[in-house]
Amino acid sequence: MAQDGLDRLWSPHRMAYIESKPVEDAGCPFCAIPLMQDSEGLIVARGASVYAVLNLYPYNPGHLMVLPYRHFADYTDATEIEAAEIADYTQRAMKAVRMVSGAHGFNIGMNQGSVAGAGIADHLHQHVVPRWGGDTNFMPVVGQTKVLPQLLADTRALLAKAWLD
Repeated sequence: MAQDGLDRLWSPHRMAYIESKPVEDAGCPFCAIPLMQDSEGLIVARGASVYAVLNLYPYNPGHLMVLPYRHFADYTDATEIEAAEIADYTQRAMKAVRMVSGAHGFNIGMNQGSVAGAGIADHLHQHVVPRWGGDTNFMPVVGQTKVLPQLLADTRALLAKAWLD
């Protein structure tokens, strides 16, 4: 145990993700996704001011993000309409994921700024991460492997259908 009394868990496999981030000159991927077909961009649902998309690097199966179409970074810059639709789409995402996979719980949140852990800090996005009892295990740390039981395209299709139900 360290001097500050905290144990540390190391996750070196995440460095590959961090280093693979697009350069600023490449433009914002979250602005580019809505220009794609839903299946190509992994878009689950589109609203008037926000959309829901599968995370390309999911922590768990069904890991979604809810994003405004408009490019801005800070939650306090969201309009009332955008904030309301982000909340609504977060609820809808939870319902769709529960319907498809029976998630036991969720981690929901926004990392505001690079120092807070936002991988793409310039475009607001809210994570909706499904959780199940016992879903943490040794595979990512010891095996440097994340076990996902389904292809993202298949997950997107199931969630898009459940979203409409």
